[in-house]
Amino acid sequence: MIAAAVKFLARLLANPAAFVGAALLVAFLVMAAFAPQLAPFEPGTPNLRAPLAPPAFVGGPEQHLLGTDHLGRDILSRLIYGSRIALVVGFAGVTMAATIGITLGLLAGYFGGVLDNVISRFIDTLLAIPNTILYLTVLGVFGPSLTVLVLVIGGIGWTTFARVVRAETLSVRNREFVEAARALGQNTPIVLLRHVLPAVMAPIIVVATLNVATVIILEASLSFLGLGVKPPTVTWGRMLADGRSYLATAWWLATFPGVFITLLCLSLLFLGDRLRDMLDPRLRGR
Repeated sequence: MIAAAVKFLARLLANPAAFVGAALLVAFLVMAAFAPQLAPFEPGTPNLRAPLAPPAFVGGPEQHLLGTDHLGRDILSRLIYGSRIALVVGFAGVTMAATIGITLGLLAGYFGGVLDNVISRFIDTLLAIPNTILYLTVLGVFGPSLTVLVLVIGGIGWTTFARVVRAETLSVRNREFVEAARALGQNTPIVLLRHVLPAVMAPIIVVATLNVATVIILEASLSFLGLGVKPPTVTWGRMLADGRSYLATAWWLATFPGVFITLLCLSLLFLGDRLRDMLDPRLRGR
C-alpha cells in the first residue's frame, strides 16, 4: 500500500507542471498553518503613520515588503492570513459538496428507477437556476459568515459530483465483482462502500481537485461583493475590493491579492490536470 502510494506520487510529480503545482500548494498550506509565525505584523493593526506605503522593492519602507494599505496595514501579513480563509472555504466547501454528491450519485446510479428519476430531476432543477443567483440570494438572507459560506457552497455545489458518480455507478453496478459481492450476501451499504465507491473514486478525485480552485475564486468573488466572511477577518477578495479605489495610485493593494489567488488556483489546476491524465483510462498512458 505504501509502496503503491509512493510510486503514484512519484509519477504525479514527474510532470513539471504538477511538480510546480504541488510545490505552490504546499507553500500555501504551510503559510496558512503557520500564519502567526510567518506574518511580520498583525493583519488588522493599522499604522496611520504609513498609509499606502509602496513595497520595499520599489522604494518603500524595508519592514513592509509588499507595502501597506490605506490604513497602514501590512499587505504581506494580510495575504498570509487570507490564505487561511481561501483554503478553509475551498476544502471544506468541496468536502461537503462531495459528500452530498457522492451519496446521492451512488444511490441514483445503483438503485435506478424512481429514486434515480427523483434525484436526477432535482439535479436538473438546481442546474436550471444560475448558481450565482442562488449564492447571492442565500447569503443575502442569512448574512455573510464563514459557516454560512461553507454551507451554501457545499449545499449548492454538489450537483457536479452527483452527476459524475451516478454515471460511473451505472457502468459499475452490474460488473462481476459487484455481482459476486451481492451473491455472497453482503448488504447494500457494504456493497456500495467497499466495492462500488472505490471503483468510481478516480473521477471523484479529479473533480474535487478542480472544484477547489473554482470555490476559491467563488469565495474571493463573494468577498469582493461584501457577501463573504465578515471583517475583521482577512480575505483576499475583500483586499481586492479595498484596493479597487486605489488602482491608479497604489497598484499593490489589488495586484498582490490577485497574484496570490491566481497562483493558488493554478497550483490546483496543474494537479487536477495531471491527475486526470493519470486516472482516466483513456489518457493513462500519457
